[in-house]
Amino acid sequence: MSTQPKILVTSGAGKTGLPVALQLLQKGMPVRAFVRRDDHRAAQLKRAGAEVFIGNQYDLSDLRKAMQGIQRAYQCAPTAPNGLHFNAAFTAAAFEAKLEHVVSLGQWLSSVDHPSLFTREVYISDILIAMRDEMSVTTINPGWFADNYIMVMGLAAHLGILAMPLGDGDTKKNAAPSNEDIARVAVGALLNPARYGGKTYRPTGPVLMSPNEIAAAMGVALGRRVVYRDISERMMLKALKAIPPANYSEAAASQLAIYAEEYRRGTFAINAPTEAVRELGGKDPEDFFSIARRAVVQRPDLLRSPLQTAAALGGFAKMLLTSPPELARIAADRDFVSISAPRFSQDDPSWNQSHAPRPTSANLRKVI
Repeated sequence: MSTQPKILVTSGAGKTGLPVALQLLQKGMPVRAFVRRDDHRAAQLKRAGAEVFIGNQYDLSDLRKAMQGIQRAYQCAPTAPNGLHFNAAFTAAAFEAKLEHVVSLGQWLSSVDHPSLFTREVYISDILIAMRDEMSVTTINPGWFADNYIMVMGLAAHLGILAMPLGDGDTKKNAAPSNEDIARVAVGALLNPARYGGKTYRPTGPVLMSPNEIAAAMGVALGRRVVYRDISERMMLKALKAIPPANYSEAAASQLAIYAEEYRRGTFAINAPTEAVRELGGKDPEDFFSIARRAVVQRPDLLRSPLQTAAALGGFAKMLLTSPPELARIAADRDFVSISAPRFSQDDPSWNQSHAPRPTSANLRKVI
């Protein structure tokens, strides 16, 4: 029997949960992966040596069962308007199970009065999970993921366009982390709570990049010229409605529109890049070309062919003909909690105080 602490990975089949589980297993740690269904990802986890728990992460009864015999956990809330419910249920189950350490996936934007409901829920969740003194917590606060660009890579592959509402193409606004590098930071914290507990880390890519540079790197990975086109928020919402990515709800799209405004404001460029991946993950962060190249290798839909190009043109036409979702209606239909005076991260003095760059050689701060 292993003497190593057993680690629960929630969202175990997700974008960061899956690599967290696999990386832990590679390091010889016993892992229980919490997944929604017994699919090919669950099979991959089983082959790698994980114990797979199939259940509903929003169900406190399932969370209690999943935490039996667990000492540490990775808390990764689904991108959903009920993320706060999951985090509250997780916190209750962790309290009852007397976990010793939790690594929680948060947000770089996290602030008390943010326009995004999802972000305000993350802010509250961060408070809840830290309330039990006997349990240490490491918070991982990534910004705009590299995966957000990969999400629209099909249009780049077949039409040569990176179309996103990111503002000026020449301004360096983001150092995007890969899902795998975010996982490396989480794994480092799970393996060494004595060193990393009670701290907050922000994984980033190695350099700040402009949208034009991202498009160029994507083009090299695809073997074709790709150009960036700044589109309106309205057009982005039309695209997400017409051709939604897998597991991307209308509610999530409404929040992405808010995050795109933060991108244009330069919020993700603040204090980036960081040393978090190197410090906790033990290696340099992946560059964007490597991330894009991996997507090309893994996704047959990115291989150019007359049929794929025709499909891309059809999807583009469908986008043009689709009416955009109404953000106010989405919020009303889902009874989103509203606040009287929302403000973006950089308009919040307390956010600026805790997130502003500090004059150190490696651009380090409390949020590393």
